[in-house]
Amino acid sequence: MGAARERVSVSREVAAPPDRVWAMVSDLARMGDWSPENDGGRWTGTDSDGTPAVGDTFRGRNHRGRRNWTTNVTVVDADPPRRFAFRLKIGALGGCDWIYEIEPTDAGCRVTETWLDERTRPLKVVGWLFTGVSDRASHNRATMEQTLEHLAEAAEAA
Repeated sequence: MGAARERVSVSREVAAPPDRVWAMVSDLARMGDWSPENDGGRWTGTDSDGTPAVGDTFRGRNHRGRRNWTTNVTVVDADPPRRFAFRLKIGALGGCDWIYEIEPTDAGCRVTETWLDERTRPLKVVGWLFTGVSDRASHNRATMEQTLEHLAEAAEAA
């Protein structure tokens, strides 16, 4: 019943400074502004200045068509302006990590969004029932490309 580890990564050049992009990807409440599947949500545990820190928690809202679901995630890495990551974990059923890595470039930065799947088979079945997505890796690749496109447009317009 162990989790099979699958990894999907998508990168995008962004003509904006790394600190601006990090602030955008680490503001999970605004993730719905760029993601076609996530609708944002609310922080349930943050430090006093509102900047996400390791251990902070967030309750996200998601949709696909008429299907809606929520997730609880925990920040597992917060290294501004280079890396931001959070984990969805459902006990022994596993979960997944979402990782944003930001590298400076001459024109701004390169953002890489990675989804690291560590769901067990039973959680994959539950996920399919809630979301209607049977091939989560292909689906996530497509939505990650859209997310980074929208993120780049917003970061470059700011």
